[in-house]
Parts: sequence; C-alpha cells; structure tokens
Amino acid sequence: MSDDTPADADASASDDFEAELARARDLLDGDDVDAVHVGVVRDGEVDTTFAQRTDEDPDGAGLRALALLAAHVRLVAGEAGVEPSTVAGDAATLAGQVEQIPADTDQIPDE
Repeated sequence: MSDDTPADADASASDDFEAELARARDLLDGDDVDAVHVGVVRDGEVDTTFAQRTDEDPDGAGLRALALLAAHVRLVAGEAGVEPSTVAGDAATLAGQVEQIPADTDQIPDE
C-alpha cells in the first residue's frame, strides 16, 4: 500500500516534469542538434514550432524533417503501446481531414 497522498503525487509529478524539462534543455544545448519540434500546452491550447539547421541542402532538410517526424511517431507509439504504423496511419488520416492543425482536442473532427 502506498503512503502517497494527493499532495505527494502532485509533488512527484512536478519533480518528474522538472526533470524532463531539464533534460530537454540539456539536449538543446548540444551543438550537434539538427532539428527540433516543440509542442507546448498551456490551458488546453497547443502551440508548436519547428526549427532546423541546414547547409543550403533542400533534400537533406526534407529528410531531416521526415526523420524528426518518424522519431515523433515512434515516441507517440511507445507512449500509447501501439505500433508506429498505427500512429502514422491515424496521423495521416487526421491530416487529410483537417484544414488546419487543431489547437486543442475540441477542434478535432468527429468520426
């Protein structure tokens, strides 16, 4: 049986978040970063941004963007416990159904 009270659980979640934030900042400090995609959620609203370094190589830039997308798909699949192809298929279907990227879940179309 756990002795965690809701306050203890909140503190633990806050500590976990701070650790993830510190890890992300450490990763961004590296000189070998080629690209970054960030999603920030505040009050149910999602803001995203994408940036990448290029050497004026449009083919390489496109491949880096696809590699970044693939890494994100694998991360989401791992979190959801499903195959990456399932996440990729769902994302492609959703992308074909929306005219703009939804800022929150209320904007996702019904099936």
